[in-house]
Amino acid sequence: MRSAKVTRNTLETQISIELNLDGTGSAKFDTGLPFLDHMLDQIARHGLIDINVLAKGDLHIDAHHTVEDIGITLGQAFSQAIADKKGLRRYGHAYVPLDEALSRVVLDLSGRPGLVFNCEFVRASIGEFDVDLIHEFFQGFVNHALVTLHIDNLAGSNAHHQAETIFKAFGRALRMALELDPRMAGVMPSTKGML
Repeated sequence: MRSAKVTRNTLETQISIELNLDGTGSAKFDTGLPFLDHMLDQIARHGLIDINVLAKGDLHIDAHHTVEDIGITLGQAFSQAIADKKGLRRYGHAYVPLDEALSRVVLDLSGRPGLVFNCEFVRASIGEFDVDLIHEFFQGFVNHALVTLHIDNLAGSNAHHQAETIFKAFGRALRMALELDPRMAGVMPSTKGML
């Protein structure tokens, strides 16, 4: 079973994440940030990944540390659960619409962290959630999951829809990249022999 449990404790946050890459999309979240919980649920359901996140952070200051550290911890858990990457499809991509909004996510389980994030949100916040934190979440994730990730919001006039298409597409691209390819059983998906 490709699964992991990671705990991260700092002076700013205490985070525990459990995940199963071969799950059904089951999810439980307690982050103190309802909008983030909603977005994390999109990753789980569309990626068919079981994810449990328990986070306590210095939300009395703002949500930055909590969101970034959840991205970091989730990235660490993914890196641990993926293990040696033999037999993986490695690459994943998805286009996801939601009414007027459309996003594209392309990723590579490359072993090299990189984020290209092209999204101009139509407003600065969704409820009380600062949209700048979406970039921080994904930056934390790629730095610790060691993946290359391209995120492009192609259309949208509703910031909630823009964000939701990004997280849904991310979940679907992950699902594709994490899939085991029976033709690559036991083979590293790289001419280098390692990722």
